[in-house]
Amino acid sequence: MSKVNVVLGTFYGDEGKGKIIDYLSEKADASIRCSGGNNAGHTINVDGKKYAFHLIPSGILNRDTKAIIGNGVVIDPKVLIQEIEELKAGGYTVDNLYISDKAHIIMPYHVMMDKLQEELRAKNKIGTTARGIGPCYSDKFERSGIRVEDFISDKFEEIARNNIEKKNKIFAMYGKEKLDVESTVAQYKEYANYLRKYVVDSVDMLHELLESDKDIVCEGAQATLLDIDFGNYPFVTSSNPTIGGVCTGTGIGPKYIGEVYGVLKAYSSKVGEGMYMTEQDNETGDLIRELGHEYGTTTKRPRRCGWLDLVALKYAARINGLTGLAINHVDTVGKLDKIKLCVAYEYDGEKTMRFSTNNDYLNKCTPIYEEFEGNFGDLSGIKRREDLPENARKYLDRIEEIVKVPIKFIGTGADRNDMIIVE
Repeated sequence: MSKVNVVLGTFYGDEGKGKIIDYLSEKADASIRCSGGNNAGHTINVDGKKYAFHLIPSGILNRDTKAIIGNGVVIDPKVLIQEIEELKAGGYTVDNLYISDKAHIIMPYHVMMDKLQEELRAKNKIGTTARGIGPCYSDKFERSGIRVEDFISDKFEEIARNNIEKKNKIFAMYGKEKLDVESTVAQYKEYANYLRKYVVDSVDMLHELLESDKDIVCEGAQATLLDIDFGNYPFVTSSNPTIGGVCTGTGIGPKYIGEVYGVLKAYSSKVGEGMYMTEQDNETGDLIRELGHEYGTTTKRPRRCGWLDLVALKYAARINGLTGLAINHVDTVGKLDKIKLCVAYEYDGEKTMRFSTNNDYLNKCTPIYEEFEGNFGDLSGIKRREDLPENARKYLDRIEEIVKVPIKFIGTGADRNDMIIVE
């Protein structure tokens, strides 16, 4: 039996998972996305051209790799079709794309409900992307969702009309404009006809690959601190982007999982509301944002930026059972004169490595920092860790020493080839 290598985010997303997935997919027979929707985004730079993915697995760029959208993903068909067309315009046939028949469809009423719920939260807004992700998952678990298998079937019209009419009653209660039932159904039938040829029984496909000793890469979306169970609730996403979501979002059992790579940046960033222990809401944070081009792939919102938090990283390592770290933007943080690294918290006068998503606890904690020399210089072209400048090596060594997970990938630039692979 082959093993499934997993790539997960360790903080709040936007860590550069796409780059690691793209590399691993070059040697993989399949790449599968297991959770989230088009609230996530992976960006890969190939020969100066930028590809931004929101639903399609990053492995699509490797033509011999099957790119599978797993059952744990919620799909906005309009967005997916746009991505397919953009890839075709870039010279890709997209013949290697597959969509799970068990994934759920985001309908226009989900987007409307997302916006309405945020409006009703008033000052307690979560800061969602307003893409309909949460309401779609809500319908999935309330058992009124629309699976892809229903979307492409004769049952779709009846299910969609019934759902739209129910949601329209809610919109009317709040004085919102109703959805036109017939035009919505007609439009989404067109989307279904376009996507029909990509639909497969993904569970059966994956297990046939496993039994044929094929290599699979599972790509996570979002990240650990946005997990619905293990993140900073309620400022989280609506799915499990941690290791458990890999199994439930693909149908792959734990015994098949091999390496679990946790992706992070050499600093940290966050989009949306909620606690962020090492945020630098000052000139330093502004400088990191500009140096790292920290604006959302999906929303274009400026990201909150700050120092790397090893207490939170160790928590992510525990939750996910990480076997290796992939650290990006080493070149970015190396442009600073001085770099700070959170190596512990102070709680009630005591030093601790305990992380919690409980805000009462975090509000009583103060980050303990160690300072490092920056000015790493030009890292482009470096392919061995031992050839990195001494300041960079000291910074990376300290991360490994505290988290006790080996660094396997070191990102040294924006292009897909700007990376050190640690054997």
